[in-house]
Amino acid sequence: MTKALVVGAGLAGPVAAMALQRAGIDAAVYEAYPRDAVGVGAFLTLSANGLDALRAIDLDDLVAGLGHPTPRMLMHNHRGRRLAEFGAPGSRTVGRSDLYRALRDEALRRGVEFVHGARLAGADPTDGGVTARFADGRTADGDLLVGADGLRSRVRTLIDPAAPAPRYVPLLNAGGFARGLRLPDERGVMQMMFGRRCFFCWIVVGEDEVWWFANPPQPVEPSREQLAAIGPDEARTRLRALLADDPGPATRILDHTARIEYGWPTYDLPSVPVWHRDRLIVIGDAAHTAAPSSGQGAAMAFEDAVQLARCLRDLPDVPAAFRAYERLRRDRVERVVAQGRRTSTTKVAGPVGRLVRDLGMPFAARYLARDGGAAQAWLFDHHIDWTERVRD
Repeated sequence: MTKALVVGAGLAGPVAAMALQRAGIDAAVYEAYPRDAVGVGAFLTLSANGLDALRAIDLDDLVAGLGHPTPRMLMHNHRGRRLAEFGAPGSRTVGRSDLYRALRDEALRRGVEFVHGARLAGADPTDGGVTARFADGRTADGDLLVGADGLRSRVRTLIDPAAPAPRYVPLLNAGGFARGLRLPDERGVMQMMFGRRCFFCWIVVGEDEVWWFANPPQPVEPSREQLAAIGPDEARTRLRALLADDPGPATRILDHTARIEYGWPTYDLPSVPVWHRDRLIVIGDAAHTAAPSSGQGAAMAFEDAVQLARCLRDLPDVPAAFRAYERLRRDRVERVVAQGRRTSTTKVAGPVGRLVRDLGMPFAARYLARDGGAAQAWLFDHHIDWTERVRD
């Protein structure tokens, strides 16, 4: 086996290419968009298990200096009462663009080829391999094709035309970076408020810098045209109206944010029955999209990339490697998707749901504190041993 075609140059694609390279398989990354994603997006939390996956292929030091440590999360209700504190040891909150740039630049340094403006149209099996066909008429040959092409994955539908569509979660997303505002909160701690009409989270990251996101409720899935029609001024006005009656600094944070990213919908992906066919396979959001509230999207993609590379390294043929990869990953990622779905529902709770949440969350926090994190060990303590051999 000599070459893999990786479709998608977001976060999963470059890591997959580097993991495959470490396993002795050359990889080229093909991206539909004509330019890179530097400057795109707000921020994300990279959990300890995601950093562990990067450590397996010597990428952990690369991101160790990015963003800010995020050791804890504090939860508040719509009256400002503190509900709970949850630990997140080893987690970092990083700018998505910063993480993307670091991974892309390192992949380039390691010799990975990137091809932009290559929108995948189809893929045909060959004798022991695959030929990718792109919309502009180009083709590329490889021994296998890895779909790291996200929520609207073309590779997923090539593998299984009956694959389920993403499932809408009735929340929008907004976020930004406030500057020139000094808040008394401890640096790096996520302050989360279940507001009366909108969930809001802020993180003090410097003397006068605050990163934040919000989840405006949106019961009916909006069209792209409807979202595109919401300009910056209207976005700010909508958020201020939703957050005006809540305690806390939300409106001040909005006032100190020059540019608000607003309106991208929330989705998750129910269980995808078919992850691979012939020489095609999907990883990351193409196979299992968790709602952002899980805090695990990037981490699951990085784990996928490393595990797939190990399987291809150790097993005698591609079908066996694909089967082992699915065996190692399916139960874990579907559990994460389910957890993200449950967490998202607490953000749009009605009066009864609020009462249940406000009564139950303190008990949950005390339970987790008493057990020393054992209940969450399956998630955060997950370790991939690169040196351990995968067996069919």
